[in-house]
Amino acid sequence: MIRTIDVREISKNIKEMCIEANHYLSKDMDTAMKQAEQDEKSPLGKQILGQLQENLKIAADDMIPICQDTGMAVIFLEIGQDVHLEGGLLEEAVNEGVRQGYTEGFLRKSVVKDPLIRENTKDNTPAVLHTKIVAGDKVKIKVAPKGFGSENMSRVFMLKPAEGIEGVKHAILTAVRDAGPNACPPMVVGVGIGGTFEKCALMAKEALTREVGVHSDIPYVKDMEEEMLVKINSLGIGPGGLGGTTTALAVNINTYPTHIAGLPVGINICCHVNRHVVREL
Repeated sequence: MIRTIDVREISKNIKEMCIEANHYLSKDMDTAMKQAEQDEKSPLGKQILGQLQENLKIAADDMIPICQDTGMAVIFLEIGQDVHLEGGLLEEAVNEGVRQGYTEGFLRKSVVKDPLIRENTKDNTPAVLHTKIVAGDKVKIKVAPKGFGSENMSRVFMLKPAEGIEGVKHAILTAVRDAGPNACPPMVVGVGIGGTFEKCALMAKEALTREVGVHSDIPYVKDMEEEMLVKINSLGIGPGGLGGTTTALAVNINTYPTHIAGLPVGINICCHVNRHVVREL
């Protein structure tokens, strides 16, 4: 049975989600931040975590952005193959939702038309759009505005297969250590292992939208997520990069089959707000 959805409904939801993501911390991140403050061993680290949460409360109460960098809009769409979209082009509808969200929500416009000419588009479009066709008659939307303090700390490592799991762990720790305070810790670390050069980076980005505390259903990957969180928090970078026992709130790892000659690893780090909103139409 084919279900028809007007693309204007997608625009409307993306508009609302851009505004929501930039003003309110998601429930999973709120829980993680509160737990981190309780667990933090450093008095300064605990103080900083308290100040960050105070800032987040002020942002929500006064409807002001939780960060001055309101990010470049990254949109993941999972479209059921039994959905028929009408009323216009999907990509145009997505960008219209972003345009409305950033202009009507008075969010900072950070996107330039050309990477070298650098002229601002003045409405934060275009978004970075990733689509996937799935079973069913629903459309799942993930909106994840990505600030570039943390985005600039991203890495891709094209490892040799012989480097194995220990090489992957070393790559993750290297990326986090090099990021230091620049990624606005405590951070969430998204990791993609496998696929190709671009696939591992895409997996790492989407891993950031997984709820904090929800692990991979692959046993060895779950074990690695837990192990790497402990090792990252032992680096001593701490909240705000000023030392402490909470450098990361989560490590989320996605995997995919790869070529016999390769072991690609992508690491995409996100700051302590890790903005993401998920809806299903």
